[in-house]
Amino acid sequence: MVSEDFSGHLRGRLGECEVLDRLCSVVEGGHSSVLVVRGEAGIGKSSLLAYLAGRAREGRVVRGSGVESEMELPFAGLHQLCAPLLGSLEQLPGPQKEALATAFGLSTGPPPDRFLVGLAVLSLLSDAAGEGPLFCLVDDAQWLDEVSAQTLAFVARRLLAEPVGLVLASREPVGQGRFAGLPELSLEGLDDSDARALLDSATRGQLDTRISDRVVNEARGNPLALLELPREVTGSEPADGFGPPDLGPTAHRIEQSFVQQVRSLPPTTQRILLIAAAEPVGDAVLLWRAAEQLGIERGAAAPAEAAGMIDIGALVRFRHPLLRSAVYRSAGLAEKQSVHRVLAEVAGQAFDLDRRAWHLAWATLGPDESVAAELESSAERAQARGGVAAAAALLVRAAVLTPEPALRAARAVAAAQAKLRAGATDSAQRLLLLAEGGHLTAFDRARVDLLHAQIKFASNRGNEVSALLLVAADRLVPLDAALARETFLDALSAAMFVGRLATGHDIRTMASTVREAHTEVAPEELRPDFTGLLLNALSVRFAHGHREAVVPSRQAVQALLRETDTGRVLRWSWLTSAVAADMWDAEGWAALAARHVRTARAVGALGELPLALNSHVVVHLFAGELDAAAQLVAEIPPIQEAVGDLAPYGALGLAAWRGDESRAEDLIQAGLDDAASRGEGVGVSIAQWARAVLHNGLGHYGRAREAAELASAHAHDLAATNWGLTELVEAAVRSDERLTATVALERLTERTDPAGTDWALGSRARAHALLAERDAAESLYREAIERLGRTPFRMELARAHLLYGEWLRREQRRVDARSQLRMAHEMFTRFGADAFARRAGRELRALGETVTIRVTAAPVELTAQEAQIAGLARDGLTNPEIGAQLFLSPHTVEWHLRKVFAKLAITSRRQLRTALADTPTAKPA
Repeated sequence: MVSEDFSGHLRGRLGECEVLDRLCSVVEGGHSSVLVVRGEAGIGKSSLLAYLAGRAREGRVVRGSGVESEMELPFAGLHQLCAPLLGSLEQLPGPQKEALATAFGLSTGPPPDRFLVGLAVLSLLSDAAGEGPLFCLVDDAQWLDEVSAQTLAFVARRLLAEPVGLVLASREPVGQGRFAGLPELSLEGLDDSDARALLDSATRGQLDTRISDRVVNEARGNPLALLELPREVTGSEPADGFGPPDLGPTAHRIEQSFVQQVRSLPPTTQRILLIAAAEPVGDAVLLWRAAEQLGIERGAAAPAEAAGMIDIGALVRFRHPLLRSAVYRSAGLAEKQSVHRVLAEVAGQAFDLDRRAWHLAWATLGPDESVAAELESSAERAQARGGVAAAAALLVRAAVLTPEPALRAARAVAAAQAKLRAGATDSAQRLLLLAEGGHLTAFDRARVDLLHAQIKFASNRGNEVSALLLVAADRLVPLDAALARETFLDALSAAMFVGRLATGHDIRTMASTVREAHTEVAPEELRPDFTGLLLNALSVRFAHGHREAVVPSRQAVQALLRETDTGRVLRWSWLTSAVAADMWDAEGWAALAARHVRTARAVGALGELPLALNSHVVVHLFAGELDAAAQLVAEIPPIQEAVGDLAPYGALGLAAWRGDESRAEDLIQAGLDDAASRGEGVGVSIAQWARAVLHNGLGHYGRAREAAELASAHAHDLAATNWGLTELVEAAVRSDERLTATVALERLTERTDPAGTDWALGSRARAHALLAERDAAESLYREAIERLGRTPFRMELARAHLLYGEWLRREQRRVDARSQLRMAHEMFTRFGADAFARRAGRELRALGETVTIRVTAAPVELTAQEAQIAGLARDGLTNPEIGAQLFLSPHTVEWHLRKVFAKLAITSRRQLRTALADTPTAKPA
């Protein structure tokens, strides 16, 4: 450890220690704090963690560290950190407890969602912090296994009101790696004076000036180098300091110094160190068992312990990770294999089958089917715990060690699939090349085609993806009917996403091809299978149009509403709800979108939640529930920090309906840019539809017409084309372009009449009324109001009242016009659709009415998240239940509720129902 100066701070690290002092004070004051300490090996990260551990006298400290050789073992780093806290595992909500127990191998169950594991860890830390400040210190975070690192990054971004300090030390460069975006402290080398003072304090006797100059020069301010290089220089080089020049990077020099120190020890001591270096858990019991198998006495460790190289207690710890790597790398290959073989045997005796397989892999050079099979089984167990990256690494090693060509190719395909699931597309691609060089069965050849397409889809939803998926699905038809159906669905879905941006293929032709191939599957297999129904609906819709697709689409929607399998609900809800919206099924669309969100929350599928929320936002917009939509929109950004970006379709739609021109245009342009970069033509349609809504509300009918024409230009965009056409009829009529409006109405009628729902026929009647004459127009407006009044979409009804009122005023029927316009104005005002409310207000003022402008600012205004939490609390949910729904810890929920109570001047949850009735929700920033 770097020596302390007279103030108790680490020498040369006064500023860094002060940062940690402030972090400690924040946590001891009841709030969370996160910090990533970055720097090269030996720069002092471990010493700073030790300083913080000593400084945190009022709290509890739990520690963990990444181990380079352990990166393939799922949840290893996280388990090490959380092990001291697992006594409170039973206190977690059921799904969280089961997810964490499965992840840590404490129980068996389906693979847990990694974000649910993250929420479980968040709850575990929060519960532990309820007893006092908690400091979680993780060294060598760059070597954490992938899922542990992802989980800790998720937790770090959601800590808020808990007295938890999370500090991660990493060698990754500033702003890079898995913890990018978190607060950072970057460590540089000590300045010359501090370096010399540290060197002097750590050296016995007086160093020759030329030797000390050389050490300071070569150490480049690295504290560990200043402590270790003198051992190398004074022990093996000329006393006058004229030794060989700098041999390389500082970390390499330090490691070489450690190697020399190790080689000065007795052979049996070196063997003990090698066993400890090869066993990543640091289990002292395994160490002594392995030593016993090799005929080594316990006393052999004494020289290394006396030299301060290693500490053997309940756990085995090296003085520094570089010492551990020096021990391992300096050993001969045969010696390392021998040690791993013995460790595999003692791990097997302890019934740790995964660690046995891991050691066997390192002990084996040539092909060995028995070892490959154990690795494959270990990979299955890793996958069951949610360790996809670990499963991929184990399968890669299994493939390499497989002697039989066909089986090696099959395992390479499985490894590629696991790599793709882990997000390692380049590695997956390389493994497919390995597989293609082997003897593939027909099924594995089809899987290779499917993986090529999925890799392409993961990197870019380009034009060729759907064609590749189509080829793979066609190969799968005689081999695996269920997988073939899913792949056909993925092909159509990919083509639908590309939409207007497609080149080289036509979705109608593709749908016909799918339908023809689909009929090769026996009808008795299709009837009970939801994917068969959905595939039939989509292929008919794209190949033949709306009229023929109505019945199969409704069958698919009803089938998914009856589906009880959570995985299917999550996977197919978005696509099926789009089909429902396309067929003007208001109730089916709303029910599917709501259940998609509920299911994603219930099972902790955070990766699926942003898509589900965006879909439900649009339902709320049509229903006139803009405050509810705003709450969901506000929930999406913090989730996306964990799961990645998604186009802001919900946010831009909300801004458009609110009539916030500047914000809406910014979001719409961002959506258009994002759609272009992703190759999502359907995104262009959605963004242009939102622009048409915005400008129809503002009365900018020329701009609304341009946007609506673009929104409705591609006939195969599900639902978005329908909505674009309704906007286009209105904008074109108001722009005095009746021919454009007439053609748009004809296209709209082709879509609404076959559906026959109140939403469809009400929307058609409203649009038709804009082009009709006198008595016919009035009848159509009344029909629109009657039909839309029977739907849940109150915004559509309000627009019918507005258009009818505008028509009545132009017909000089002032009393009737006032009635319709007042109703429209009141509804738009209540919804928060400010532009449409202003439009109705202008019409009323033209009739001599005094229009009251709603005051949107209020003395008390809750943020969207506060309003959401308050609403759930009002409905009777407990803090843990609210936290589980919103992926927050119970302490954070409590913190938000305290702020809500203060703002509303209430003291209990019983008062929330009354207090929330008239409280406005802040618009999301």
